[in-house]
Amino acid sequence: MIRIRRAGEDDFDAIWSIFHRVVRSADTYPYPPDTDRDQARALWMAPPNRTYVALDGREVVGTYFIRPNQPGQGAHVANAGFMVDPDIQGRGVGRAMGIHALEEARSAGFLSMQFNMVVGTNHRAVALWRDLGFSIVGTVPAAFDHPEHGLVDVHIMYRKLQEPDS
Repeated sequence: MIRIRRAGEDDFDAIWSIFHRVVRSADTYPYPPDTDRDQARALWMAPPNRTYVALDGREVVGTYFIRPNQPGQGAHVANAGFMVDPDIQGRGVGRAMGIHALEEARSAGFLSMQFNMVVGTNHRAVALWRDLGFSIVGTVPAAFDHPEHGLVDVHIMYRKLQEPDS
């Protein structure tokens, strides 16, 4: 059973192992494939990110963060990033983290969640987010340089979480 909790500094070695392999593949994230450990820590762990880990027993098998999508007047919209250990993709870890992230974002007072760059060739992610209630609200043509497919589209995906307090 997958358990999800806030990440601490002690989790970064395991997060780095996942981050490094996902980013090095260059097929789902825009980060440079040679992103180093310190850069990864800043991208994934630094405030305003709220970073989480998914555990199978005591092993970290996934990680995600939530944060405001924009500062100030756009801070009521959450943004999130998700990475699953490539060796266990397809076993429900991403879904568990997605459901958890929606609950955490709602509890933190976010009114909606927006993903700014879901790579169009990442069919598993697009299907998961649609299944969890997200809609594609925009597509940016040829916005991601995929190592196999060349320039591919990216989707902006959105989901409402709750109504604003009036």
